[in-house]
Amino acid sequence: MWTLPNLLSLFRLASVPGLLFLAAHGSRRAFFTLLLLGLLSDAVDGYLARRWNQHSELGARLDSWADLTTWLALPLCGWWLRPEAFAAEFPWLCTGLAAYLLSVVVGWARFRRLIAYHTWSAKALSILASAAVILFFASGPGWVLRALVPFVVLSAAEEILITCLLPQYRSNVPTAWHAWQLRRASLHKEASLLRASAAAPGSEPR
Repeated sequence: MWTLPNLLSLFRLASVPGLLFLAAHGSRRAFFTLLLLGLLSDAVDGYLARRWNQHSELGARLDSWADLTTWLALPLCGWWLRPEAFAAEFPWLCTGLAAYLLSVVVGWARFRRLIAYHTWSAKALSILASAAVILFFASGPGWVLRALVPFVVLSAAEEILITCLLPQYRSNVPTAWHAWQLRRASLHKEASLLRASAAAPGSEPR
């Protein structure tokens, strides 16, 4: 539990109420500082977990919960801090948010848990999304949020496909191709067990 990668995920999770409070009270500078710290923690926790061999199911779950709560809070923060710019991008943001939430709901319906695949496409999206929200909350153009939507939809679609392909839940599945390979391996194992059972003495009906 108390590894540095897990602590960074916990920090990001705990920072969400602070982001909402600061945005609601118009504290732009403090909000922006806390946002940068949260995004920085998201960038390094996975690297440190790999570097120090501190992967764990708990760590994957903490990271996913921190991501979910952060990205659900940021639209509300955008509405409070930059209402006009946010309103102009609202239909696009609803599309991206709906795709993201659909992947979460499908994963929960299938496995009864928050999925934590950490796909390569999701990691690339995280970099793009971090850059976009930094630009937006630094009074940059609002269209950077709109430009994210196709990438969000594609990443969510891949996660839904992974959920459908996996024979049982597991975290850290890089791509849908890896999920397909896991499915094939599971089917091959089941077929081998059935053949072994059929060939065992006394398995044939009298």
